[in-house]
Amino acid sequence: MKTPLTYQKATENDIDYLLDLRTKTMVPHYAESHLPTDRETTLQRILYQFDKAYIIFLDNQPIGLLKIDKAESNIDILQLQIDPSQQGKGLGSIILTDILKEASETGKTASLSVLKTNKAQHLYSRLGFKIVGEDEHSYFMEFSPV
Repeated sequence: MKTPLTYQKATENDIDYLLDLRTKTMVPHYAESHLPTDRETTLQRILYQFDKAYIIFLDNQPIGLLKIDKAESNIDILQLQIDPSQQGKGLGSIILTDILKEASETGKTASLSVLKTNKAQHLYSRLGFKIVGEDEHSYFMEFSPV
């Protein structure tokens, strides 16, 4: 059964939704990592490469954000956030599997970074991402097509 996920380019009208989503999904990880969690910093992260942001809809209801940069040789997953009420249903796996399928079909590498405090890193590893580097707070991961 195909999950009825759709994507719509984010607009300024979505900022309040995205602020609420990011507060629910990311602020706990930032706090645990001792990184800034104030509204201004959160808003800066939302506006970072905003032209690449898409609201994820399930049955016409917004459930998350995908911010993705598709370059010539790489697909950079800048941000993927699923509302906590929708987590654990396999939606992140579906979204990432579609991206990895595109990467494999086009011979591109897929990359992302994940906070070390974020359990999503286990999902990324399960889907074939490998840690290629790290800094104090994050792992840098890549999926290379075979």
